[in-house]
Amino acid sequence: MNFGFFTILAAQFFSSLADNALLFAAIALLEDRAAPAWQTPVLQQFFVFSYIVLAPFVGPFADALPKGRVMFVSNAVKFSGCLAMLAGLNPLYAYGLVGIGAAMYSPAKYGILTEYLPPAKLVWANGWMEGLTVASIILGAIVGGILIGPNAEAVASRLQVTGIESAAELALVVIVAIYVVAAVFNLYIPRVALDHKLPKRTLGYILHDFWHCFRLLWRDPLGQVSLAVTTLFWGAGATLRLIVLTWAAVALGFNREQATQLTAVVAVGIALGSVLAAKYVHLERSVKVLPVGVAMGLVVIAMTLTNDWRVAFVLLTVIGAMAGYFVVPMNALLQHRGHLLMGAGHSIAVQNFNENLSILVMLGAYAMMIRADLSVYSIIVVFGVFVALAMSYLWHKHGHDQDQGRI
Repeated sequence: MNFGFFTILAAQFFSSLADNALLFAAIALLEDRAAPAWQTPVLQQFFVFSYIVLAPFVGPFADALPKGRVMFVSNAVKFSGCLAMLAGLNPLYAYGLVGIGAAMYSPAKYGILTEYLPPAKLVWANGWMEGLTVASIILGAIVGGILIGPNAEAVASRLQVTGIESAAELALVVIVAIYVVAAVFNLYIPRVALDHKLPKRTLGYILHDFWHCFRLLWRDPLGQVSLAVTTLFWGAGATLRLIVLTWAAVALGFNREQATQLTAVVAVGIALGSVLAAKYVHLERSVKVLPVGVAMGLVVIAMTLTNDWRVAFVLLTVIGAMAGYFVVPMNALLQHRGHLLMGAGHSIAVQNFNENLSILVMLGAYAMMIRADLSVYSIIVVFGVFVALAMSYLWHKHGHDQDQGRI
């Protein structure tokens, strides 16, 4: 690992750490203001909406400038959203502003891998990127849980003279500082050659170019399967994180801080699965991991059978490991096909559009089930069956496709 790659990883780690801790701080703010329970999944919908609306524009933006500079500007937007939340803006709107920065950031952070490294290193690099991202999710959940816990509330009460009135506001101050650290690393990301710069910058051309890339990636057999899998994974993952918060309170009797930190257990499993995938799965055989996704959906249903926190820890670790093992090769395959077909930034913008549309739909379904007063156990069963059936369909359609030579 050279210094340039280390800098890319460090910038991503601290930016993602702040993003994940901010989610729990925003949830705490909603609870402090006695917001309805269904607003929690809606909070993430505000975040992902920017990924969908801005998808045609963030890809060309990432490919038109040095990606380190794009990451710095994007991080500044996230920083501004966090400050706005601290200043009193409604958490839904402020988190939506952070989502704008995240939408800008994503094509650059993944696109730079395809420009900086050879194809043979992509699964390895994605293993590192996903592993560090997952580590940031783990630490973000731990830090977020601590910052909104009773000890932080006691500290905040002693800091009221400074204007900080709650643990959630204290958490926002810490998160702002983490975004500053990420910005420093952004400044030292190595420059690479510009990739697939748009010949025109008119609105009509940009929208046409995005639609062309969208169709191109979905029509490519390998692009289609990898895009479908990652789209399902991120929609399911965002929903599962919120389901675990509710399930931990109902089944395990955890308080808010404990339930928040329990989500880190899934992330630990994803890190393990990512490492195993990076070591054992080659890019040209990446489609063969699809059955692991089917098994993951079935294992999720087993959550309804336990109320012992030790069993829950093991179960959530296994679920995370399965997820990491099948999504890392799919992500690498999608990046490689996208880089060959249209450019890294463009392909990842298409990927983000599909993945976040999935998150929007699945979180919306989750919010509707909450409003319909379905029990968390019923929601888990519906969720697990859906994932297993969707992955079974993809395996049936693509699992025996031997046209791997075009990788």
